[in-house]
Amino acid sequence: MKNVFRALSGVAAAFVLAFGITVGIAEQTLPDSFRVVEGQELDLQTLGFSTEPATENEVDVISMNRSTGEYDADILLFNTIPIKTVHVDVTEPLMLVPCGTPFGIKMFTNGVVVVGMSDIDSESGKTNPATEAGLKIGDIITNVNGETVNENEEVSKAIQDCNGEPLVLTVKRDTETLEISLNPVKSSQDGSYKGGLWVRDSTAGIGTVTFYNPENGLFGGLGHGICDVDTNSLMPMKNGDIVPVTISGVTKGQKGAAGELRGYFSSNQAIGNLFINSDEGVYGQLDASPVEQQALPVAMKQEVKEGPAQILTTVADGEPQYYNVTIESIEYKNSSRVKNLVVLVTDEVLLEKTGGIVQGMSGSPIIQNGKIVGAVTHVFLNDPTRGYGIFAENMVENLVSMEQESVQKAS
Repeated sequence: MKNVFRALSGVAAAFVLAFGITVGIAEQTLPDSFRVVEGQELDLQTLGFSTEPATENEVDVISMNRSTGEYDADILLFNTIPIKTVHVDVTEPLMLVPCGTPFGIKMFTNGVVVVGMSDIDSESGKTNPATEAGLKIGDIITNVNGETVNENEEVSKAIQDCNGEPLVLTVKRDTETLEISLNPVKSSQDGSYKGGLWVRDSTAGIGTVTFYNPENGLFGGLGHGICDVDTNSLMPMKNGDIVPVTISGVTKGQKGAAGELRGYFSSNQAIGNLFINSDEGVYGQLDASPVEQQALPVAMKQEVKEGPAQILTTVADGEPQYYNVTIESIEYKNSSRVKNLVVLVTDEVLLEKTGGIVQGMSGSPIIQNGKIVGAVTHVFLNDPTRGYGIFAENMVENLVSMEQESVQKAS
């Protein structure tokens, strides 16, 4: 009898341990919120909450406190034991055209970004007014003595014309807005006043359009934000232009050296406008569809599965092509907004052309089971056949925000 009790105790302990591990995994892997398309239920089968050799998924969802557009859901283990409550937003189905076409970016900042400091030779010796004032690399100067500044020359002229008087700078630093007093000094080299700082007011580059809405011309691309090359901080955008690009060649990626698409702006004539530079990509409006493709539904993150998929991208001047990839792993928790997927390039043609993922391919849409599930965002430096991707759902948020703003302005 004692042996029976020991056996039962061992089974119970094993069950409790397994249950604790399962709950822990659920907390670590399941996000706190989901989206579902109108008319569909939240289905978490792809998240793997089942035990072998069971044939049915052991996680069930019961909707509670349902209201228009949103509700809370309890995730249950074995259809009985609640392990987590999540928030569910019900959205309208969205059909977008996957693009994979290159585009040129000319972006102008809202304010100027401090990208460097340098000492000034003055009559009293070497000094740095910017450092002494408390300015930091990555600060965004929006006003000088109350006047709005958006260009390098405007800051330079204000410093040169100060006649030794202090300047009051309005500075954005992270979420703060600061008033900083800058005391320029006269250079002993040329006699002009200098502030000891370097600023940037614009940037340019090449990326890939992810998707396009034919109903209103709005688009999203890149899958990550445009950051300053010196500060690595997101550049504050005032406005920007989209210009046509010609891809002239490819530098193949190698271990330890990222490849890139080589190209040039084929015209300075804008073919669209940029409105948003965000962590999830750039967004704007195009004058015309960049590609003739059939619109596809946008997948919610819980619909994305590990396994075969395709990316749509352009690696030579011409039309975008589909190439085979494998989604190796998925991070549903959204610990990073732009690194949700790990993608492995398996297509021999693409590997021969580029070596895998290269710079300039950021924004290439990822297609799986007839839906837009994400976009390529980064390449692994030590393995160019692999890279990160972002959920399409995360990118679409900014597109929907733009549409809502357009409707509000129109009304």
